[in-house]
Amino acid sequence: MDRMIYLSMSGAKALMQRQDALAHNLANGDTAGFRADRMAFRAVPGEQRDAATTRVWALEASAGFDAQQGPLRQTGRALDVAVSGSGWFAVQTASGDEAYTRDGSFEVGADGTLQNRRGQPVLGDGGTLSIPPGAEVSIGSDGTVSARIGNQPPFQVGRLKLVNPQLDELRKDADGLVRMRTGDEAPVDESVRIVTGSVEGSNVNMVESMVGMIALTRQFEMQMRMLQTAESNEQKAAQLLSSKA
Repeated sequence: MDRMIYLSMSGAKALMQRQDALAHNLANGDTAGFRADRMAFRAVPGEQRDAATTRVWALEASAGFDAQQGPLRQTGRALDVAVSGSGWFAVQTASGDEAYTRDGSFEVGADGTLQNRRGQPVLGDGGTLSIPPGAEVSIGSDGTVSARIGNQPPFQVGRLKLVNPQLDELRKDADGLVRMRTGDEAPVDESVRIVTGSVEGSNVNMVESMVGMIALTRQFEMQMRMLQTAESNEQKAAQLLSSKA
């Protein structure tokens, strides 16, 4: 009887964890540059000292993220850029470390720093990029950032730091940003190209995620029925034992 209860409880808990991950993907279906989380289960034996292993936990384990490119939406805005193919923009977080994102919807902050919508400075080859006051900004396909003031010829402000490390070298954190697993900074990749006047959308498959949520709900209901059945069987067994006593 206890095995049935254990299996039902373990399965229900794992399904709740997967449902949370799917809900997170659905909530970011309109987030620019978002990479959908992938989920997987792993079996972990419940070990006890001086006893045989008779129980196995089913735990939700992150299987990384979906690296497939999301749809490109043309905006015509000079500070909207999207990576063409594989690659990442480098940004500086509040803690000062370097992280990577596919969201290329940039703007000029109050201090003249080129930043993303979160207010995080966008990094260039030599650090943060400062835009002169009143300058008209343009970004080339190689990441070159140019500024033009009035009728003066445009001049180069810097170049976006574009990186393209191997996927197995990256991890996605809770803040939605991607970092190197080793904690190091990824090197610049000269081959990465960007598309100006466009923003990359989320790569979440909304239909697939919704179908997954429905399937998980039904599976969770089955686990709950198993728990109810186990409870009913236990009550009947207790009544039989009490009647014979």
